[in-house]
Amino acid sequence: MTDLQKKMGQLTPEQLKGMRRGLEKESLRALPDGKLALTPHPAQLGSPLTHPHITTDFSESQLELVTQVHASAEQALGELERVHREVYQVLAENGDEMLWVASMPCGLPTDETIPLGRYGNSNVGRAKSVYRMGLGHRYGRRMQTISGIHYNWSMPGVDSDGYFGLIRNFRRHAFLLLYLFGASPAVCKTFVEGRDHMLQPLGEKTMYLPHATSLRMGRLGYQSDAQSSLHVSYNSLEGYAASLNNALTQPYAPYEAIGITNPGGDYNQLDTALLQIENEFYGTIRPKRVIRQGERPLHALRERGVEYVEVRLMDLNPFLDVGIDLDTMRFLDVFLLHALLSDSPPDSLEEIEALGRNQQLVAARGREPGLRLERNGAEVVLTEWAQQLLDEMQPLAQQLDAQLGGTGHAQALAAAQASLDDPARLPSARVLAQTLATADQTFVAFVRERSAQVRARMLAQPPSAEERAVFAGLAADSVKQQQAIEAADTMPFEEYRRFYVSPERLGSPVPRSA
Repeated sequence: MTDLQKKMGQLTPEQLKGMRRGLEKESLRALPDGKLALTPHPAQLGSPLTHPHITTDFSESQLELVTQVHASAEQALGELERVHREVYQVLAENGDEMLWVASMPCGLPTDETIPLGRYGNSNVGRAKSVYRMGLGHRYGRRMQTISGIHYNWSMPGVDSDGYFGLIRNFRRHAFLLLYLFGASPAVCKTFVEGRDHMLQPLGEKTMYLPHATSLRMGRLGYQSDAQSSLHVSYNSLEGYAASLNNALTQPYAPYEAIGITNPGGDYNQLDTALLQIENEFYGTIRPKRVIRQGERPLHALRERGVEYVEVRLMDLNPFLDVGIDLDTMRFLDVFLLHALLSDSPPDSLEEIEALGRNQQLVAARGREPGLRLERNGAEVVLTEWAQQLLDEMQPLAQQLDAQLGGTGHAQALAAAQASLDDPARLPSARVLAQTLATADQTFVAFVRERSAQVRARMLAQPPSAEERAVFAGLAADSVKQQQAIEAADTMPFEEYRRFYVSPERLGSPVPRSA
């Protein structure tokens, strides 16, 4: 028996049954022709500021659908499907819009035409819009229209040190998730117009890389030259918090040049630091804690420790109606347990830089035969390293099934093994094959067809009258909550902005014993 199996055996049934997961899924609203819908967020869906399940991400045209925390993957996926059916119903009642089922965006208008999310006239609502304005100035609005699905995960009995050990191992092995589940090897030509890129043309309207897995997680996606100077260590909550604290408080010259406001007095951004707020830090995984009203996320972490982790590198799978399925979720559960239970030595600046290079390689060239990655200062073939990890995870999946019942986790590992054995089964390979199979061989045509099929299926299985009544109540309550927040505001916005970004609100440095 390996040390990993022994550690798995030491987990109590209560801990394994106490695993919790939730989903946050972003999707653009698109028109039947594959262009971005520029309409406001549908009023029937309630207030995106306060609705617990239906909000917007960067753009007014980018929905974010959020589940509660669930004891099983089936429950979480079931709720995500119910939220989707409600959204499709409302979109159909308003016209012919659909949800774009891929991570890389549909046909985009000019950058400045992409609408920012709007959240009303309260200070907190205005701050959310100003933050998005800042993202647009800093990185361009097109980059922010990329969508993904986040997997939030926790297990009882894990403290902050345990979660940071998990995070270090997750980052070391994230290449496996990009390889197995990356689904964005191509983009519409409009996405890269005017930008430096190394993509190749696929016909007249599509750009791609032949062995790419996830352009979303590569140089064209959620990357930033400014943030590349941030070598955040995950060796402790104290060190992580200190790194973010500096990025949130130290002025950054290029962003100082943008200014807080423009000459007309309109706001350009919330702050001139390297990060406006914590969420601007792009990472494949984040330590998280539920925040109290008005609290800064870093303050919550420093005061009360890590509560769960947020997995952020998962692409939307365009072959799945809601972007993810049970096999993927169960694989993530096993992957995260493996990361938690495996020995997790401290990271170093050299390793952090190597992991960044590995991520770029797998995103752009992951399916290239014989591709080698860096591991502990040496090179290793990606598929050999992947096989080693899957072999280590097999007994964990079996033990998990034995404790929870069923064979779902072993089946999820078997599906991953099949994809490793036959790369043509990988979502990234299937996206390229299906793109070439469309009449005009374009990425937009492929995703448009898939999106229309999903829309038709969702509308053929509408929510029940009871479900519709529940969602109508949630929407009405969210509007009342937004109105109450707006009515309660007394502070001028500039005073609120200064207060919100003040260093004092980030909390005290974490004691070394935490």
